[in-house]
Amino acid sequence: MGVEEKLRVLADRIKTHSSAMLTEEALKTAIVLPFLAALDYDVFNPDEVIPEFCADAVGKKGEKVDYAIKIDGEIRILVECKPITTVLDRVHLAQLYRYFSVTNAKFAILTNGRAFHFHTDLVAPNKLDDRPFLTFDLSDLQGQLISELKKFAKADFNVDGILQSAHRLKYTSAIKKEIGNVMENPPEDFVRLVTVGLYQGRFTGQVKEQFTPMVKAAFREIVRESVQSRLSTALAETEVSEIGADGIGTEEEVITTEDEREGFMVVRAIVRDLLKPARVIMRDQKSYCGILVDNNNRKPLARLWFNRTVKYLGLFDGEKEEKVKIDSLDEIYDYAERLRATAKEYLAVAIAAPSVAS
Repeated sequence: MGVEEKLRVLADRIKTHSSAMLTEEALKTAIVLPFLAALDYDVFNPDEVIPEFCADAVGKKGEKVDYAIKIDGEIRILVECKPITTVLDRVHLAQLYRYFSVTNAKFAILTNGRAFHFHTDLVAPNKLDDRPFLTFDLSDLQGQLISELKKFAKADFNVDGILQSAHRLKYTSAIKKEIGNVMENPPEDFVRLVTVGLYQGRFTGQVKEQFTPMVKAAFREIVRESVQSRLSTALAETEVSEIGADGIGTEEEVITTEDEREGFMVVRAIVRDLLKPARVIMRDQKSYCGILVDNNNRKPLARLWFNRTVKYLGLFDGEKEEKVKIDSLDEIYDYAERLRATAKEYLAVAIAAPSVAS
């Protein structure tokens, strides 16, 4: 099984057997160690996954952190476990704070088996941040989350790459939380902003009470309609793929995934100052999702090879297509200059065409 399949097994386990994991030891055995194993760490090798790790420099005799993970001979990840009934908070970071500052660890994980909090030192070097850059519920694994977790796998572990994602994730999650708060409890300034053109007169307390529930309901309807729209689109695409252009059912479906849609939008955004968005077209195939200029097969801009567990981005700035491995959609931006180089070639051809014709 791959990383994703192993993590989903753990997700099912926490859903169905959490009542049998009330002790910290049971939790470590059933969830935490298999979680580390899913990321390809050898939990049976005490030189790689060190249980009950103790560092004398911490200053508190006998104080230990549950696990320390060594990568290339250096301690890089610390893991502290709490009982599944514990609501994780910054008070539970005490030991991780001290160990983080006296080791070469770059990441710290605080978990109760269901909730996982990933911390690093984005605010100040060698000082663990109070706020995690990544939090998730193991029982609710999402596609993008799995891509982030794969970056911590032993074979793909890269400190700089993870830190780049950590910076984005930290602020994105904070923004999402604030948006959620606004949706559930719209502040007066926001209600005033979205209703300024709808109501003539003073914005009194009575007006606020009248419009606040409407703003809250409107937020929810926008979310619901967006979800329904995506579902309808997916169903329509499935129906079209099942019935060919000649009305005959096809054996294999061509289904455009959400990752492919988002990847296409990222590529189009990267080249939009060179090529008008209307010129950049997505054409999905059974094995890959093509991104073309002018809907012309002879003008490939990129290919998204997303139909398997490992994702690749196809680039065309050389003599032939080069496929590069990516772990998340964000990594497409790492190849922005190469995508823009390809776009410039098509732009140059388009500009030169009139002079040739004349």
